[in-house]
Amino acid sequence: MNADNEPTSPFGTVSAQTSKLQRQYQALLDQSTPYVLYRWIGTGVALFLFFLRVFFAQGWYIVAYALGIYLLNLFLAFLQPKFDPSNDALDNDMEDGALPTKKDEEFRPFIRRLPEFKFWHSATRAVAISFVCSWLEVFNVPVFWPVLVMYWFMLFVLTMRKQIQHMIKYRYVPFSIGKARYTKNSN
Repeated sequence: MNADNEPTSPFGTVSAQTSKLQRQYQALLDQSTPYVLYRWIGTGVALFLFFLRVFFAQGWYIVAYALGIYLLNLFLAFLQPKFDPSNDALDNDMEDGALPTKKDEEFRPFIRRLPEFKFWHSATRAVAISFVCSWLEVFNVPVFWPVLVMYWFMLFVLTMRKQIQHMIKYRYVPFSIGKARYTKNSN
């Protein structure tokens, strides 16, 4: 008997279909990689639609708050280097972690903790999941939303303080066209 003609189990059929869908999804992700601006515009539109949904439904503030916290966490990982230059255990010779200070040291470029594509993918999935949750009544927890907004802004300022100080001190421009760059300090 030929193995190809044998009937497969239901689990095998589901597994094969899941595998096929995963390959198609990965192919779509691979094709979208070079279109950075369009990907982010799509995510921004989805986020805007989610906020419209929350605004007009007058509820699901806790879902919006959770999404905001998650996006803030992703943004912080996107801004931080993969290897912290202030960690003396890694390399106490490097002043700012990227440029060599001696002849025999090698150049170490800025590598993000969370690459842009993974940041976009995670943010887009989170927005899509939040949008779906905003249609489920179980997630419509009654909360006083101004408290959540104020708490989110306090959390933003406290967590971004170090990054903002670093950007001001070194005149770091994280969103320039192309790659993140440092400008010369005029001090």
